[in-house]
Amino acid sequence: MENAILLELFLELDASTPEGLRSELIDGEIVVSPPPEGYHAHCLSEIWRQVTLLSATRMSLSGHKGLAVPREGGRPPGHVIPDATIAPREGRPFRGAPAWMPCDDVAMVVEVTSSRADIDRITKRHCYARAGIPLYLLVDREHETVTLFSEPADEDYGDAHTTAFGKTLPLPEPFAFVLETSELG
Repeated sequence: MENAILLELFLELDASTPEGLRSELIDGEIVVSPPPEGYHAHCLSEIWRQVTLLSATRMSLSGHKGLAVPREGGRPPGHVIPDATIAPREGRPFRGAPAWMPCDDVAMVVEVTSSRADIDRITKRHCYARAGIPLYLLVDREHETVTLFSEPADEDYGDAHTTAFGKTLPLPEPFAFVLETSELG
């Protein structure tokens, strides 16, 4: 399908997606997801609690914020929705932001795996690296691990640190605290 037509179809679908569902355009594929269940929300809540209390820099968080990411190959530009988008509060990154905002001020995105975990593990990771988002935190419920990807370069991140649920994971600046994962399991 021609890129312009695919993008146009996606934008029409996005405008008419039933409440509670979310549609994304990820590497040339339209993905429609149901609302997350409670365990998914619990993981996000626990991460946000720690970021709020422990981060060295005051942060703002947006749940399910649309991000415009650079195109991959000949595909149309991506339109992805991380479970959480975190940016320094000082710049008021979400005030006045368009529905699909650029990734310039984003410090970290968070994904909690769901039924299509490979999209979070691989496809979205590549989207976030292409966009230059400094940190990507992946809570993998199936493997009971948390991975912090850093050093984005081209199509992927150059560094990854993984820990099992119940262990700690240091988060670098601007967060500069140790994430406790015991409540995620």
